[in-house]
Amino acid sequence: MIIKLTERGDIADLQDVLKGTALFPSEMLPDLVAGFLSGHGSDKLWLTCEIDGNAVGFCYAAPEELTQGTWNMRAIAVLPVLQGTGCGTAIIATLEAELRERGQRILIADTSGTEAFSQTRAFYRKTGYTEEARIRDFWGKGDDKVVFWKSLEAT
Repeated sequence: MIIKLTERGDIADLQDVLKGTALFPSEMLPDLVAGFLSGHGSDKLWLTCEIDGNAVGFCYAAPEELTQGTWNMRAIAVLPVLQGTGCGTAIIATLEAELRERGQRILIADTSGTEAFSQTRAFYRKTGYTEEARIRDFWGKGDDKVVFWKSLEAT
């Protein structure tokens, strides 16, 4: 398993990850990652998990505007057949290490409060995140926004 910066050649495999997870429409991926791949002023960070030469997972993080050292992990996804094998944990660990190297303070992750996302919330807790906030009916009626938080500073 290799965690690396996302490359143009990863896009097709990552679109398959998106099709398998339904995180967001896979057709959106090329446009979302374009700024990062071009290297022209993008402060966003895309990481890919690769196994045997195939991209099997990714995460996308960006700094929160108007904050000092706060980043938001906006997306993380792993092929469903590989969930629970450590890919997601490795991706997050690499992201956290990269952000620490850059002197960043906090990483947050937003998710849904519905039953369908209970495994996602359990994953964040398992990787050391604290449920910091819940905004009722944020995504839709009965679908709360749950914000997870983790300090990147040495304790």
